[in-house]
Amino acid sequence: MSIHHAQHPLGRVGLGLVTAVATVTLAACGSSGSGYGSSSTTPAASGAGSGAGSGSSTPALHTTSISLGTILVDGSGRTIYYFAGDKGTTSSCTGACATNWPPVPAPASTASAPGISAPLGSTTRSDGAKQLTVDGHPVYTFVGDKAPGDANGQGKMLNGGLWTVVSPDGKAVSGSGTTTGAYGY
Repeated sequence: MSIHHAQHPLGRVGLGLVTAVATVTLAACGSSGSGYGSSSTTPAASGAGSGAGSGSSTPALHTTSISLGTILVDGSGRTIYYFAGDKGTTSSCTGACATNWPPVPAPASTASAPGISAPLGSTTRSDGAKQLTVDGHPVYTFVGDKAPGDANGQGKMLNGGLWTVVSPDGKAVSGSGTTTGAYGY
């Protein structure tokens, strides 16, 4: 008596093709982005990640040019801000303020970076997280910035102080914000 095995309609070649397509599809699903590019012009100290002390290799700061001039952006292309309500290296932006103005996590190393003349450092927030400082001031991003080069937080008086974009020399930038589409994106 002989046993006869039925072949699958796709056969071995068809099954291999299905496996290859599934692998490529799953790999594509695994890559996600924030909508922000990382092609800023000048990388800064590396080691910043999505959380303080994460040790990621994403550069903490870059420079880019927008209508306000050359400014600092984080590794995701988000504009960097100072808060005038902060005192020295101590952040006073907590709770709802920090939800709207997320603190920039301090990288593992705050060594100087090409194109950025202001000293980089870190401070410890009240929750214990490490926050990046530029020229001795804590820095933030703004949830109202939807695309690289946006500076929608520039000049806003919120949470008890003025919010200003930061230049590579650590100075607060003057002028109005609401820009979109920085170079290199």
